[in-house]
Amino acid sequence: MLDFMPVAHYASLGAVLGVATALSLLVVLLEPRLGLLAKLHGFPDTLKTSLPTRLSTLVDDAVNRLGFPARARGPSALADPDPLANLALRSATTRDHLYVNKCLRWPYFQTMAHQAMHVNHWIEIDARYEAEMQYKASVVQRYRDETVISLPENDEGAGELLETLVDYLPKRYPTLFAPLPNGGIHNKVLGERHYDLKGMTGTDALVVVSKLVQDDFLMGREREDGHVYFVGGIVAVPGFYSFKDKVGKSMREVHEPVPQFNDKILMSVERTLKRFKPEEPFERSSWEIVDDLKAHKHNIATLEGDDKLADDLPPSEYIFRIDHQTFRKLPKSRAVVFGVHPILRPLHEFADLPLVPALLATVHKRGPSDLMQYKLNFRYQDKLLPYLKELTQSQIDRGLITGDEDVAEFRALLGKVKA
Repeated sequence: MLDFMPVAHYASLGAVLGVATALSLLVVLLEPRLGLLAKLHGFPDTLKTSLPTRLSTLVDDAVNRLGFPARARGPSALADPDPLANLALRSATTRDHLYVNKCLRWPYFQTMAHQAMHVNHWIEIDARYEAEMQYKASVVQRYRDETVISLPENDEGAGELLETLVDYLPKRYPTLFAPLPNGGIHNKVLGERHYDLKGMTGTDALVVVSKLVQDDFLMGREREDGHVYFVGGIVAVPGFYSFKDKVGKSMREVHEPVPQFNDKILMSVERTLKRFKPEEPFERSSWEIVDDLKAHKHNIATLEGDDKLADDLPPSEYIFRIDHQTFRKLPKSRAVVFGVHPILRPLHEFADLPLVPALLATVHKRGPSDLMQYKLNFRYQDKLLPYLKELTQSQIDRGLITGDEDVAEFRALLGKVKA
């Protein structure tokens, strides 16, 4: 039965919200000047951010005093994402991570190369969603104990990750997902309904996570010794490594095989992961060249000794794998969440991207030998470089480039890609 309130309550609420709206509008109009006003009149530097926060608190307090329920808030410390209200999955794309992140670059050296991330970009769904989700489900079913892991210290974080995704997806992708009662979610694309998820933790939560997005998630936590350890996650498509072997190990131990990492950037990376706040997500990308779409473990990762890629596979069909990596800290559990969305592109797609073949050739010929060997360049480079030279010459012949450009400036030619 509905519990009706006196008309006076609604009138009072309307008055409070009206005043708050007017004040909020005033703050928006004055926001560019608030910092200057603070300096001129000796007010604290936090004036610019504290006014909107205090107005929000004022409204919440007034609403509660009038007997209305508090305004609903999502579990995230971030603002809600902008809805893609008319998204059709068949035409959905990610951003082009060759250009939006410092993934492929020159000079090429070991660096974190991260940047602030807008909440809209945490989860990017593209037209390959159905096929990749079916593949992912088959991997999880076959290798459950190797792909879905949560140490006891991570169980709460796993539940918070699921809660955060369930809140995010219907808001960002309303054509693909819908909320269900008691923290549930309806995956419209796969026709799956996940009910009563509220309070779910540990590997149970992570299994549901695996059924929602293309991204894998590694989860970390700072321990008493001051170092960050991998403590769980859902990792079905790592491509090159065994996720199970990483769990329980520190950042230093996990990155021991990675050239230059521990010596040059470990301290900086760990410091960033410990200090960044839930409202400060960031992203980066990395790349590899592989020879198939089997993202759980690529064939190139199984070769031994000096074995090379098969002669019957032309370099135009080599796959450029970009891992879009996202970093969030969950506000309640303080878990560090590393999202990884593999994006696989055949190299022939680079034919019309000005300077990209020349840049890729430069990285392979002049990049640090230890980093390139770690990327298994010796298994494919003898066939790759002549192909990249061919693509570069074609771009010169077609007027896409002159051949004299600095390959580091390839992003400046992005306009020609879209022309």
